Amino acid sequence: MEQLIEFITNHIILTSAFFALTVLLLLDIFGANLRGFQSASPGDATQLINHEDAVVLDIREDNEYHAGHIVNSLHIPLSYLKDRMTELERHKSKPIIVGCRSGSRSSKACSLLKKQGFEHIYNLKGGIMAWQHANLPVTKG
Repeated sequence: MEQLIEFITNHIILTSAFFALTVLLLLDIFGANLRGFQSASPGDATQLINHEDAVVLDIREDNEYHAGHIVNSLHIPLSYLKDRMTELERHKSKPIIVGCRSGSRSSKACSLLKKQGFEHIYNLKGGIMAWQHANLPVTKG
């Protein structure tokens, strides 16, 4: 035990980095349970759409959406989501995949949906950029 304490005091930066990385790893592994929603890769999202009739919610701004979006996705910009929540009520029992450009804004929308009582929420990991990188179809307009 004395050797461990001596090692920690002699290598404080290394020890701090180890504990920080451990915490980040645990948050990544167990974060979905803490946040109340899960991440879905483009492949996972395709499976949810095809087999579980999932709804895709695109929360990007109008110009981003019209430049290219997932076929049959619902478009409600993040800034209007709280006010337009009633449009999603009929989909409450279905899985909802929330997407934005890169996956960061959509986590905010997932949290909001969770607070409104939606249970099957998925954040599109990597957003529409990952979807396009996987050569999955998008439509413009």
